[in-house]
Amino acid sequence: MRKTSPKKRIILPDPVYKDKSVTRFVNNLMLDGKKSIAFGIFYDAIKLVEEKSKEDDKTALDIWRKALENITPQVEVKGRRVGGATFQVPVEVRSDRKISVSMKNLILYAKKRTGKSMSEKLAAEILAAYKEEGAAFKRKEEMHRMAEANRAFSHFRF
Repeated sequence: MRKTSPKKRIILPDPVYKDKSVTRFVNNLMLDGKKSIAFGIFYDAIKLVEEKSKEDDKTALDIWRKALENITPQVEVKGRRVGGATFQVPVEVRSDRKISVSMKNLILYAKKRTGKSMSEKLAAEILAAYKEEGAAFKRKEEMHRMAEANRAFSHFRF
């Protein structure tokens, strides 16, 4: 499409929490169009988070939101070709991409975890991200370190 950018799709809130961010997360979690299974995985993971963090005064959904906030990157590096050489240029992440990257990282590293079911793995990764540890949090820290190391090339931003 040359002239117009595609229209943003309307995301409906999820049936239990009435939250659009939950639906967006479930859409990322979904495989082969099986949305009801993805919702089941997410709700089971939230129940497990609630059981494991009873001493906290926060709800499980608040813990999930805080976990996403903890693994949301502020800057990333993008490759720019300048005069035959490729430089890793640090770029600030757009707000909608921040959310997307954090959700995808949480799901990716939950899948890589060892555990019985996907909901248990997701719950473990949510709790780890909430405590500012785990693979998804390390990924965010790594992205920030890369951007800091390549700060000298920030003038190549166009």
